[in-house]
Amino acid sequence: MCGRYSLATPGPAAIRERFALGADVEVTRRFNVAPGQYGLAVTTDGEGSPRADNLRWGLVPHWAEDPKIGWRMINARAETVAERPAFREALARRRCLILADGFFEWQHLGPKEKQPWWITRDDGAPFAFAGLWASWRPSGSSAEVEPLRTFTILTTQATEALADVHDRMPVMLPRESEHDWLDHTAPLEAVEALCRPFAGTARVAVSALVSNPDNDTPAVIQPVTPAGPSAPTLF
Repeated sequence: MCGRYSLATPGPAAIRERFALGADVEVTRRFNVAPGQYGLAVTTDGEGSPRADNLRWGLVPHWAEDPKIGWRMINARAETVAERPAFREALARRRCLILADGFFEWQHLGPKEKQPWWITRDDGAPFAFAGLWASWRPSGSSAEVEPLRTFTILTTQATEALADVHDRMPVMLPRESEHDWLDHTAPLEAVEALCRPFAGTARVAVSALVSNPDNDTPAVIQPVTPAGPSAPTLF
């Protein structure tokens, strides 16, 4: 699964340039994005043109009675996403890029011991998770009510290099696949084929600061000496 991620190391100007965001959307460095918080995304309009947006993490389908359902919808399994009522319409019509430079996973070392890892591309470059988005309004509300716009991150089987940390990982799209993920005209089979493990990762042990969503500072991604068996790191 993916329960925390970052967009920490590139400055806002670099992110705008990398993803052609323009000046209309707010871009800030984030060291510890948590469910229920807002993340930077690229969605598409009705004509399929990319647009930048800040969406809340935890997908709320348009038919939901209560937006609290979003807490159970932070991730969607790539293997079953086309079958789930909460996700299948979004997979067909509302795919998005969730902008990041890393994600966090907790390795279980014992009954009460976990080691958090910050996992990035091995070249340190920013990237996009494969995401889905939705727009929700309370039942009976008018079109004038501002919709709640939310997202979920797709997950897939972890690579061999990360399997000792967790058996799942978020779908990290190669740069050349980002356009295809957003393409409204792409066959669903081709879209689903993009949801595969990304092999070019690196990881660094970090402290338990990341476990508290209130901690959104550079200290969250500072390296520490890992507990338990040694593993490859960024440094």
